[in-house]
Amino acid sequence: MKTTIKLIKNRSDIGAGTRGSDLGIDALEIAAINRDNDYFNQYPFQDVKTHNETIYNKSTSTSAKRIEHVLEQCNRVHEVVKSTLQEGFFPIVLSGDHSSALGTLSGIKAAYPDKKIGVFWIDAHADLHSPYTSPSGNIHGMPLSAALGQDNLECQNNEVSAATQEDWEQMKNIGFSGPKVLPENLVYFGVRDTEEEEDKQIERLQIKNYKVAEVRYRGLDVCVAEALNKMNDCDMIYVSFDVDSLDCDMVSYGTGTPVPRGFDPLEVTAMLKQIVASQKVACIEFVEINPLLDTKGNKMAETAFEILEEFTTTLLQS
Repeated sequence: MKTTIKLIKNRSDIGAGTRGSDLGIDALEIAAINRDNDYFNQYPFQDVKTHNETIYNKSTSTSAKRIEHVLEQCNRVHEVVKSTLQEGFFPIVLSGDHSSALGTLSGIKAAYPDKKIGVFWIDAHADLHSPYTSPSGNIHGMPLSAALGQDNLECQNNEVSAATQEDWEQMKNIGFSGPKVLPENLVYFGVRDTEEEEDKQIERLQIKNYKVAEVRYRGLDVCVAEALNKMNDCDMIYVSFDVDSLDCDMVSYGTGTPVPRGFDPLEVTAMLKQIVASQKVACIEFVEINPLLDTKGNKMAETAFEILEEFTTTLLQS
């Protein structure tokens, strides 16, 4: 069956601690224009309404900043992803900050409530905090905890207000009551910047993290094949690609939380091609491009666009 792509553009950065990732989609489009590439004219798209103006409002929660607005934004993303899948499109989600992944995963689960979802999380960060554990209160560090339905109360170090608790419970149940993914069906690639609370949760939930050094030592194809085998019982796969999984010294610092010693672009491209070959990928998301922080012009968006274009070509040929 022919794959029909739809681009979902979610220009929201209210879940991040640094402004600018809401401009990431425009930076991708500029990268395409500068290469005389009409990628963004080839596919239908939908813009998700945003709440970026709320950044001017004083946050009522220190443990989960602007949670009421992030909740609304994730609901919006969930509705668009759900309808896109139900209409028979393959959603390529282009987002600002990574809190959007909860909306995307919720949309997939809402569209296919009886299906088991596997998740490839390509990122420098585990994004496994909750309002009870987060040192920053930035919700782009919490989407997987919400998707897993996990609070990590064993590591609680924040007092959380009743209003925040209520919003957090709603976040965990967007689109589908209960977890969107099980820990055994989640695999990290490139995670290398975590806090103790997340480390304990990763160990407790037995989430596999293929660090950059392991991937290079054992072989990328071996590690990806192993991860796909782990997801053998999954009906579909969601890929979440945070550009901070890339080596910031090699590529650029054009992302909100850059971390050295990451993947190079060719490694990510090869990884995505192998995942697509499984024939199970139902959705991919690109996040956290921040052109305001890019000291090399538009290098991060240019690199991400090259990866996006390679992925799309592979998907259409599969």
